[in-house]
Amino acid sequence: MKVKSIITILTILLSNSIASTAQELLPTSTTHQIVKHSYYTLSYSEKDEQAEWVYYLLTAEMLKGKQQRTDDYRPDSLVSTISAQLEDYRGSGYDRGHLCPAGDMKQNLIAMTESFYLSNMSPQDKDFNAGIWNDLEIQVRQWAQTTGRLYVVTAGVLKQNKGKIGSNGVTVPQNFYKVIYDPKGQVKMIAFLIPNENTINPLQTYIVTVDYVERLTGIDFFPELPNSIEKRLERSKDLSGWFIPK
Repeated sequence: MKVKSIITILTILLSNSIASTAQELLPTSTTHQIVKHSYYTLSYSEKDEQAEWVYYLLTAEMLKGKQQRTDDYRPDSLVSTISAQLEDYRGSGYDRGHLCPAGDMKQNLIAMTESFYLSNMSPQDKDFNAGIWNDLEIQVRQWAQTTGRLYVVTAGVLKQNKGKIGSNGVTVPQNFYKVIYDPKGQVKMIAFLIPNENTINPLQTYIVTVDYVERLTGIDFFPELPNSIEKRLERSKDLSGWFIPK
């Protein structure tokens, strides 16, 4: 067997091992429709035609990938109740905003193309998507490169919304959240809750406790952690160890 083939096989096995390990920390689902892709998992809300959460493990190794964007937006065939369609966003004035970012999925073609499922999209204000949301995605990647491994949960707060778009009724969230857990070193969590609109405020403005996001969404983000660790981290807004440029 050629060396290149062996390396390819080992890479796939390692990726599968990482994905399997990541499943251990899945959030709770209020919709009971869990969809597992190769590098991220989501809980799909049919009445909102999007995910109530998208969860994935982000590592420094994953960010070394060179895969280019595919921009192949399409429905997600793994959603049993049928996901949102391209027509739902057309002419709405909202971006098809990534929840699991394409920029986090550069490790290979499978990861990249799966990030363009419409189940991984939510209607986002154009300036929000290109502005502070993009800034936060970049910041998370920088943290992952520094720490080596992060667990990320993200989506819109579907109970607080601006109505719906498209014939299938895709909910437009009023706010988006991102919860990040760092299991290494001092072990820490941080959460952001950001309005779905243009803003010039710094990221620090939108830091909240994980407990607060859980109350808004009804989701328990890391239920498999020991209670003592989970409770301590989720009620804290301690920013030590989370460097955020001003």
